[in-house]
Amino acid sequence: MATTFKNFTSADIATTRTLLNEAIPITGTIVSGTYSDLNIQNYSHQLFQSVYDYPYLSSSANHIFDITFGYASGSALSGSTSTANSKKLNIYNQFSQILAGYDTGSIVRKFDQDGNYGAGTTINDAFFLSFARLLVKDEIKKGSFQISIGTGSAIASPFAGGPLTIYDASGVTDYRTNSPAGEYGLLYTNSAGTGDVVGHVYYQAGAVVLTASVFPSTTVMSGTATLNATLSGSTIPTIADSLRRRINNITFNNTTELNSTIYFCRAFSNEFNYSSNPTYLSQSKIVVKDEASDPPLAYITTVGLYSADNELLAVAKLSEPLKKTVDSELTIRTRLDY
Repeated sequence: MATTFKNFTSADIATTRTLLNEAIPITGTIVSGTYSDLNIQNYSHQLFQSVYDYPYLSSSANHIFDITFGYASGSALSGSTSTANSKKLNIYNQFSQILAGYDTGSIVRKFDQDGNYGAGTTINDAFFLSFARLLVKDEIKKGSFQISIGTGSAIASPFAGGPLTIYDASGVTDYRTNSPAGEYGLLYTNSAGTGDVVGHVYYQAGAVVLTASVFPSTTVMSGTATLNATLSGSTIPTIADSLRRRINNITFNNTTELNSTIYFCRAFSNEFNYSSNPTYLSQSKIVVKDEASDPPLAYITTVGLYSADNELLAVAKLSEPLKKTVDSELTIRTRLDY
């Protein structure tokens, strides 16, 4: 391959940023029915539960999200007689450190219901959903997250009366930026953003915090145990099961941020009309010319991008050779995505 070099000017280089979105539907049948829980993985540490899109022992399975539960130290559910009390406290503290951060006194903040971290209501008892990066990509698109859950009192008919749909209703225009994990939106019980706030969705972290009070206190969550009895008297995997079986649907759009540098490779009329390739000449004659009096010409097949030290960094192949003569000019647009 013959190589001819030309330096870029600032006018030859442009940068762009493109956001690509993909719809992600997670149906309740996958979460709690299709595979008879063979796609649910529990662990000996009993700190969280993982949901897959296929039986998790299969090489074809993809991790979808994790479910766990925790409460704050001031929660009415916390106590020496509560099952896995230290684990639930640690789970809450871990998520609050990452998602809520610290106050001015270096104390871990509790999740604030309206996100203002003033004197408002805090979320002391919460379910946590952590979505796989495979689904979230760079972030959850603002305003796109919805989760439908069953709040029926009977465990056998959780969707009696219809599921409750929770919306990231004001995420596009009213998201919060006071989290160390990035931006987050409030989750409302209606699509207008005027209902009760029942949690947060953290866009870049791909995490959802859902207050346990979204379920009525009389809701039977596990066996014959109502909400508070289940949350205080059961292990985290059992609590995860109780929430999972009440999930009807989860939908959101993910976002992939595509940054591009565009190089306009310009060949003016007096440039790139010759080649240093040994096959370009035969007996000191240009082989691509029919007559000796014809102007020189060359065929461009490849564009290489080099560093300032003439190190080859990237190669772009043209779909077909481009004829270059002294009476023509070419601009080849080369895009580098990252």
